[in-house]
Amino acid sequence: MPDDTGTTAPLQSMQTRIDYLERLGDELVGRGLRVRLTMPLGTAPCLHVMNPEASALTENILAERGVDGWWFWWSWAERISAADDVPAAADRVAQVLAASPVT
Repeated sequence: MPDDTGTTAPLQSMQTRIDYLERLGDELVGRGLRVRLTMPLGTAPCLHVMNPEASALTENILAERGVDGWWFWWSWAERISAADDVPAAADRVAQVLAASPVT
């Protein structure tokens, strides 16, 4: 749907955000984590990630565009990694949600 400038930028931005989150979700599922893409009305979509071995270990991951490109973000507003580096983002998320220390 075009915005008031006649472009589809907001829609494209939303689709890009979803695409990045889906790619990260696929990578995390491959590492044994559970994921769910959530799209609440009025807020940005996020990827809910859970460690199935310790269900208290959960996090909501966002994908946002900044002046320097797309990034994955923790819910506490800290960058995880560039969204183009899905394996690096998955490494950090898996490490933070690990039930035991990673050696």
